[in-house]
Order: sequence, then C-alpha cells, then structure tokens
Amino acid sequence: MDKYSFLNAANTAFFADLYDQYIQNPDSVEPSWRAFFQGFDFGVENANGLEETMYVDQAPGETVAIPQNVQKEFQVVRLIDGYRTRGHLFTKTNPVRERRKYIPTLALENFGLSQADLNTVFNAGEIIGVGPNTLSNIIVHLEQIYCDSVGIEYMYIRDPEEREWIQARVNFNTNRTKFSIDQKKHILRKLNQAVSFESFLHTKYVGQKRFSLEGGESLIPALDALVEKAANLGVKEFVMGMAHRGRLSTLTNIFGKSPKDIFSEFDGKDYEEAIFDGDVKYHLGWTSKRESDSGKAINMNIAPNPSHLETVGAVVEGITRAKQDTHYKENISQVLPIVVHGDAAVAGQGLVYEIVQMAQLDGYKTGGTIHIIVNNQIGFTTNYLDARSSTYCTDVGKVTLSPVLHVNADDAEAVVHATNFALDFRMNFGRDVFIDLLGYRKYGHNEGDEPRFTQPKLYKAIAKHKNPRDIYAEKLISEGIIDTDHVAKLEKEYKASLEEELEDSRKQEKTVITPFMQDEWAGFERIQEDKMMEVVDTTYPKDKLTEIAEVITKLPSDKKFLRKIEKIVNDRHKRFFETDQLDWAMGELLAYGSLLKEGYDVRMSGQDVERGTFSHRHAVIKVEDSEEEVVLLNNLKGDQSDFYIYNSLLSEYGVVGFDYGYAMASPKTLTIWEAQFGDFSNGAQIMLDQYISSAEDKWKLQNGLVMLLPHGYEGQGAEHSSARMERYLQLCAKDNMFVADVTTPANLFHLLRRQMKAKYRKPLIVFTPKSLLRHPKVHSSVDEFVNGKFQTLLDDPDAKATAVKTLVFCTGKFYYDLLEEKEKLERKDIALVRIEQLFPLPAAEMDAVIKKYKADEVVWAQEEPRNMGALSHMLMNYDEAKTFRFASRRSYGAPAAGSATRSKRRHQQVIDYVFDKTKNNQRR
Repeated sequence: MDKYSFLNAANTAFFADLYDQYIQNPDSVEPSWRAFFQGFDFGVENANGLEETMYVDQAPGETVAIPQNVQKEFQVVRLIDGYRTRGHLFTKTNPVRERRKYIPTLALENFGLSQADLNTVFNAGEIIGVGPNTLSNIIVHLEQIYCDSVGIEYMYIRDPEEREWIQARVNFNTNRTKFSIDQKKHILRKLNQAVSFESFLHTKYVGQKRFSLEGGESLIPALDALVEKAANLGVKEFVMGMAHRGRLSTLTNIFGKSPKDIFSEFDGKDYEEAIFDGDVKYHLGWTSKRESDSGKAINMNIAPNPSHLETVGAVVEGITRAKQDTHYKENISQVLPIVVHGDAAVAGQGLVYEIVQMAQLDGYKTGGTIHIIVNNQIGFTTNYLDARSSTYCTDVGKVTLSPVLHVNADDAEAVVHATNFALDFRMNFGRDVFIDLLGYRKYGHNEGDEPRFTQPKLYKAIAKHKNPRDIYAEKLISEGIIDTDHVAKLEKEYKASLEEELEDSRKQEKTVITPFMQDEWAGFERIQEDKMMEVVDTTYPKDKLTEIAEVITKLPSDKKFLRKIEKIVNDRHKRFFETDQLDWAMGELLAYGSLLKEGYDVRMSGQDVERGTFSHRHAVIKVEDSEEEVVLLNNLKGDQSDFYIYNSLLSEYGVVGFDYGYAMASPKTLTIWEAQFGDFSNGAQIMLDQYISSAEDKWKLQNGLVMLLPHGYEGQGAEHSSARMERYLQLCAKDNMFVADVTTPANLFHLLRRQMKAKYRKPLIVFTPKSLLRHPKVHSSVDEFVNGKFQTLLDDPDAKATAVKTLVFCTGKFYYDLLEEKEKLERKDIALVRIEQLFPLPAAEMDAVIKKYKADEVVWAQEEPRNMGALSHMLMNYDEAKTFRFASRRSYGAPAAGSATRSKRRHQQVIDYVFDKTKNNQRR
C-alpha cells in the first residue's frame, strides 16, 4: 500500500501545519516528511500550470500524486510564509513618499493561486489564528499583520521559540493594540508636548540650533510608553543614549529636566563654575529620579554625548553593565539600555557593528537593548540611497538575529504598539530589538540650513504635510473621543507652563550644570592639578599580602595543568617566598588582589588579556584536559570583591567606549582596558578625544578608566613599537588625566592602587613594557610593595652627585637600555633618572634632581623619533627643558623601521649620542 495514500482522506489542516513547520525549520519535521516536502517544493518550482496535478518522487520508480486540495493548502501556506518573510517590503510605513518597488510581489499568482481561489475555505488559516477561512479573509488578515503601518522582519531568527512567540503575538491582535480611550488621550498629550515644545523654541529662539524632532515627534509617546510599561515589568533603571536630534524634547518631556534649565542654556549664559568649560545644550547628560504613572520609583539616565554619532552607544552599554554588576546581579533585566540612532549613522558608522557584536558576549552583554532609529530618510544633505547599500538602515540588527520593526512615524498608535512589542520581546528573551521609526526631518540638518538646495521635491511634500499630533487628533475626533477644541486647549496649557519657565530662567544670571549620575559618585571630590600631585597612601600590610600571594602562586592539586603553566606559577611562589624578587606579573596581580580584599571590584578587558598578549599574566588558567577555567584571584581567603576579566572581541573603539562607560557608572571598580599593542588604541581615538581627555571639562564627568598600552622599541616594526605617547601627552591639560611610564613592579603596584585609594577619579594612561616583563633587572622586593608609594620620579640609585657630569632624564624601558650601556662603559659620571609620571609632570622633583647633581649638562633621552615620544611635551611643560640636549631618533613619518637591522642601528645611535655628544645622530 502507498504510504502516502491517506493524503486523499486526511485533514488538510494537519498537512498545512506540518508544511508550515517545514518551511520555517526543515530539520524540525520527521525525515520522510522532509523529503516529501522537498519534493513538493521542487515540483512547485518546475510546474507548468496552476491546475496540473503534482507528483512527488519518493524513491526510484515511485511517485506520489498530491490531491488538488492538499496542493492548494500547501500553496496557501507558502503565501503565508511569503507575507512573513517579505511583507515588510510592501508596508504603508513611509509618511511622505512612495516606497520603492520590490519583486517578486505578494501577488497570488506567485504562489500558484488565482482569483478563483479567493472564496475557497482553507484550513491553513489556522496557522495564523483565523481558523478555516476563505482565502480572501486570510489575505486581509495577513495584510493587517504584515503590510500596514508596522512591518516586521524576523523570519531569519533561528530560535523556533522566538519565532513562535512573535507569530503568536502578531496573530493574536493583527499586529495592532486596541488602546483604551484614556490611553489614546495620553498618547495625544505626549504628542502635543513634542509638537508644542518644538514650536515654542522655534518662536522664542529664532535661528538657533536645536536639532528639532519635528517629523519624528512620535518618539516622545514611544519613549513614554517604553518607560511606563518597563517600570510595570520590574525595570528599575533606564540608561539611554541618543544624538542631538530630539534630545531637548526628550530631556524635558521624558526625563523631566526643567525647561527653565534648557532655556538658560539657550540664552548662552556663563557657567556657575570657573573651572568648567561646558558644552552645547544638546550634548549634556541628565539623571533623574521619578515615579512612573503607576507609582513605580525609577532612575533615569541619559548619557552625555559628543557630536560624533553613535559613540555614546558603547558608553551606554558599559554604564548598563556596571549597574547590573553592582546592583542587579540577580536580575539584570531591571536595567534597560535604550539607544536612539539616526538612520544615516546607524547604517554608516562601523561602531554600531562592534556594539551589536557585543550583545551576547559574556563580558559585554546587558540583557537586550532597545534600539530606536529616528529615520529622517536623509543624512545632513545625503539621500538614503547614497547612504547605504543595504535595503534598510537597520540591517545591522540582523547580525545578531534581532527582530526589526519598521513603523510609520505618523501612526502614533502603531509606534506605541511597536515599542510595547519590542519591550516584551526583550524582557522575555534578553535580546536586542530594533525599531525603525520612519518619519522625516521638517527642516534642514539644523534650523539654519536650507534642505531644498539638495532635496527640493521631498521638502515640497514635507511643507504640505501635517504633523503627527494633528493627524492623530483628526483620527480621535472621527472616533468621537475628543472634540475639535481639545488640541488647542492642550497646546495652550502646555505653552503657558513653558512661558512661566522661560520667565524664571531669565531671572538667573548663571547656568548651573547638574553632574551626571551623582548618586554613584557620592563621597568623591573633583580636584585640580595640585591635588593630583599629593601622595596617596597605597601601603598594604605584609601579612595580608602574603595571604594573597599564597593563593595566586599555587594551583589546585586536584586538577591537571600544562607543565609550562605549573612552572610559571611555581616561579611566582619562589619569587615571593624565597628570592624576594617580584616581577611585573606579580606586581600587577598583587595590586588586583589587594584591592579585591579592600572591597574594590576589578574589571579588565581587551584583546587576549586573560593570558596577556605576551603570556605574562595568566589571570585565567585552563585545566589541560577539560579547559575548565581557574581564576585564582577569585579564590582569595575570606571576604573579597569580584574580579572580572574578559578577552574582548577584536575591537578597540567599541570596547574602550564600553569600559569607559563602565568606569563612569562604577567608580569603586578598577576598570582596565589593555591594548594588544599600544598603537592599536588609535582605533579608539574618538573615545580619547571626546570622552577620556575632555569629559570632566565639558560635562563634570570624572572617570577612573585605566588604559594599559604596551610600548617599547624592540625591532618589531612600525605597528608594534610605539603606543603613540605623544598623542596622549598632547591631550593633557590642567587636571584632566594621569599619564605614566613606569619601570618597576612595585611602582606599577602602587600606581594601580592609587587609582582606587584616591578620593577622586582621573583617567590613567600607562605605557606598559614588553621586554621588561621578563627582564632580569626588573624586579622589586616585598618590602617595596608593603611600605612603598608611587614614585613620580626614580633617581639613579648608584650615582654619586659629586661625580656626575651628565644628568640624563628618560622614561620607560629605554632606561634599561641606557643602564646596560652605562655599565658596559663603566661610566660613573652619568646619572640616569626616570620620569615615571609624565603628566602631571613632577616638575618640583625634577628641579630638585637638577639642583642635586649640578651636572655640566642635562639630556632628555628617548627611543622614539624626535617628532614623537615625550620630547615636545617636555618643551611645552617644563621651561628648563629648553636648555636640555635631546637624544632621540631622527624625525620620521613611521614610528619605527620595518627592518630589525636598521631599527637596531638607529636605536644604538641614540644610545651612543647620550654617552658621547660628538656622535650626534641628527646630522645628515
């Protein structure tokens, strides 16, 4: 008997459902059915006519005839799948122009169906929740779900549970929410606030830049709905990042910032504090505590951002993760990150890809981010067709298989519906969601720009277009929910309140800027350069240090490790307990351990940091046969804080931004980013310029991020020698950061401890060694750890002042190269003095050293080219340096030569000139 003969009699709904499962995930159906459906698909692709009977090959010489009714059911299932996968291409989501045309369309004929089938009842309707129904009703339902004001992309999601959740959700309510009368009035009220706020500013501050939200005002009811619903679902904190467009309206109408403060910023008043330079009004951050409409206490943060689009996204994720690690470990969903993008930026800025790739990584995940794109369909003057190759600006979201909702920004109810949908998905699955809010930009890039120069046709249409509030008000009037005077009353009341705030603001002479996240920073001081030079007590009791050393120098005896690892750890034990010669790795690990015991968390991330690029750290040790991870620093005796260390994705910009955000929200965590090689940090140059070096001056933001940058000339070529010291030093000013180039394990120990023990926070840039990690002379005693301090300058331990004729200042690894030469030449007339802290420069200590030696000449020696390194920094920040003799490589465009031989020769020439001023390598 033909095993498929029951096709003639069985319930076609069963086959429709089974075929639907097969289409979405072929591996989910039994193999023989999978083969059957593969045969059917092949038949469809090769069929000559709509009505012909289809035969499916099952085995050599065997075919199965599929009854016409079953065949039609399968074709309806394919139609349903077509809407699911391509319906978003045929939506009514563009408010100001026709959508582009896509083929193939969703026409019946493309699925083996015809107009004659419209009145036929198909069991396939059960798949979409309408039961057995006519094809015409099934199509109406599909159009409502997939092709109205909301288009949804999700069929590429591989997790069946997520796909089924989405399908059940859209099938249940035809991708629409039935709002109550009160909810509709609330949406209208938020729309009115958005529209009226912008029109008020437009009349009061004519021609001033404000980067209006007009054309995308439905962002405000969307954010309002997101906050209110999230609070009801248990979210306690919101961390948001957005660029300038719509930021002022968001600050006022969502975050509760007083319009009075914004008006003061518009009026251009000076700031209350003389040491604070401030920033433009649409870059400032804000933190507020408020109650949701349902009475839930919530904390809201909108991070300060520069003009560099998308940079703030990485910072937001870092802030969120810090809050989750510190306050919400048991339920990270209680902190919700929201990032608002522009369409041109989300498509064009590579940083977005870096951030999206972090979404599911252990070191960076935040439980799902809501991404909202305020889609103006234009970037400054660039048309969207010139701004991306992808179909949508949101296509980067598909990298992590995130659902994407495209929404007509003129349809306020659809916008709020999509926002609620996105939030529910995030809370259920802990994954990112993208909302593409398709609107327009009423004016040019800013209010003084003329958009008709470049888009005359589009802006002619926009000029005639009603705003979303008025469109929604007409809908509510037609439904009999409000009368024709309702909006006028709302606008009058809201603008009257703005007038009062404006009058109050003009009574104030100065602008006061409220620090961001001030609760997290309680007890910390903002200090100036003189305080940065004060000694911080970084001593640590020997008995406690010994306890830490006992743990981190012994491997678990019940596990098997590589012999090389055993040797490294045993050597550490010997160094602490026998030879009293602690190396670089011990200096670093003991600093972390001591801070962990004192109640400070430690977080380190970067490329290959668990082992260390140069195989020195081994903070994470793998068991040989199972690859189980052993982290000795998390096994200290008694109470301790958390040690987090993560190998990062191959990113600098995104990861530095993340870790900077982490340090911003967790000042009691030693947060470290390490570059694989120091010069790779220039991939994060925007973070350095816009945040790390300037945030305190612009936004009153302290930050204790530590950047470890391997630096040193060892013949590895142009890209693996210099950490570009000169660039960091050029950014130094007043009291904005520390820059160090330490040469001993003990000094590293105290430097890292100072970063936490101080009552303030400053970014710390450390140029770390490579060859010194195992250099025989680079070691410190236990006593130097226990009783020492961070020394900004290290004097020559062997030089006698009366014998010295040449005083040499240097920094970093080059000191050991000079020391080797000094010992080889047996020169007692030269003192080698190390500058361990390059900023703030220890000028007083340098003065004292110069006075002590009374040398015939003072030399500044560096291994870097003359146009690099610290030479220009010395000239700029130390007046006495103008009298120095400078020993360096010649000026070059590249930091180092690619040839090891040439590099070694140039290096030796600098050393020769230090010891013999007649050997000037600058002469050509």
